[in-house]
Amino acid sequence: MLDIKFIRDNPEVVKQNIRNKFQDEKLPLVDQVIDLYARQLEAKQAAEALQANRNALSKQIGALKGRAKKEPEKAAEYDAQAAALQEQVVREAEERERLEQQASELAAQVREILLKIPNIIDPSVPIGPDDSHNVEVQRFGEAKVPDFEIPYHADIMAAFNGLDLTSARRVSGTGFYYLLGDIARLHEAVLAYARDFMIDKGFTYVIPPYMIRGEMVEGVMSFPEMDAMMYKIEDPDNKDPRNSLYLIGTSEHSMIARFNGQIIPEDQLPLTLTSYSPCFRKEKGSHGLEERGVYRIHQFEKQEMIVICKPEDSMAWYEKLWQNSVELFRSLDIPVRQLECCSGDLADLKVKSCDIEAWSPRQQKYFEVCSCSNLGDAQARRLGIRYKESYEATDKKGKTVTKTRTVLAHTLNNTCVAPPRMLIAFLENNLQADGSVVIPEALRPYMGGKAKLGKVSTYIPPQN
Repeated sequence: MLDIKFIRDNPEVVKQNIRNKFQDEKLPLVDQVIDLYARQLEAKQAAEALQANRNALSKQIGALKGRAKKEPEKAAEYDAQAAALQEQVVREAEERERLEQQASELAAQVREILLKIPNIIDPSVPIGPDDSHNVEVQRFGEAKVPDFEIPYHADIMAAFNGLDLTSARRVSGTGFYYLLGDIARLHEAVLAYARDFMIDKGFTYVIPPYMIRGEMVEGVMSFPEMDAMMYKIEDPDNKDPRNSLYLIGTSEHSMIARFNGQIIPEDQLPLTLTSYSPCFRKEKGSHGLEERGVYRIHQFEKQEMIVICKPEDSMAWYEKLWQNSVELFRSLDIPVRQLECCSGDLADLKVKSCDIEAWSPRQQKYFEVCSCSNLGDAQARRLGIRYKESYEATDKKGKTVTKTRTVLAHTLNNTCVAPPRMLIAFLENNLQADGSVVIPEALRPYMGGKAKLGKVSTYIPPQN
């Protein structure tokens, strides 16, 4: 969310940013919000003027009552004047109340529009209407295609008796799964390895709430994202929509919301956090074979990276975060590439974003496994996440003094790992010709020391 004062002072910059994001339908919002804000200020200033006049009238009334006591012969005259002024106070109080209500309603309208205007993207972001215009930046590791056929990922898992889609569909519907045996163990091993990987990077491990209130959702994402992603928990006893609970689509939601309305001491920044959570997503639409199985699902688990920092440090942290993902995936012998997201592919709150994509030997192409984003102060402005900053200033005597002020923080997030999608990349890239799967050395301590998984003798094919 942008500062309304920035929009008022830089309307053409905001409009060009909207054009760069190919959201021309939002262009009228800029002039609308500027007009509404001007009316809000006008109503607020008029109310404040009436309040100031009330204070002055109250003093006059007090003075008249005092004179009435001192001059009894003129008491009736003074009382009449005081009564007239009191009537004026009542009339102006009613008008002030009306103006304050008007200002409050206008402020709500201003905020509603501000929530729809996209954040200013970084100048380095490539311009394009959709993800087909995302730009490959660099590759890490050799993308190999073995001389044997790589089965469909659900078939690989089933070869280890590690996947049951049929029962999951019967129990929960499509988009769910049962993981079993070595595949389930591998799933947990990857999460545990990612947890320790991030802890070794100096990040604090957190397990957050898996449901958050509606007003917190508004603070961390846009309405279109919320509608496309989140499941709402229906509660017939809840009368306030702000208190409605939503299942998180990523732990970023509850991790950032944790700092709602807080002023963080400067010496505590940056906050570097890594969080585990299940994630729940609607995942609307129909998809082809490769996006079925356990690729595009309604429930999965994820290890996340979160950073809250000073504005001047956010781009440096953005680079560190996506590089963490590359390092982790390469330690598991998975080739990856960095893909810069274009303007039209950025969610409204994002300043800059990139995907880390893993190599699929089966498809002979890369697919998304991590998403790293710098959101600038958008989430911080919505949620009131600030820190106290010390700075030097010159006082009236010309002396240099140290003062403090509150500044909006910047927030960033990045996927560390998100199995089971990550498992697809892992299994495809570590699969051997005999159907076994090599366990990279880094992961072996989390798999009981196993160096290899051998497929089971009884094959149970998955049913889609």
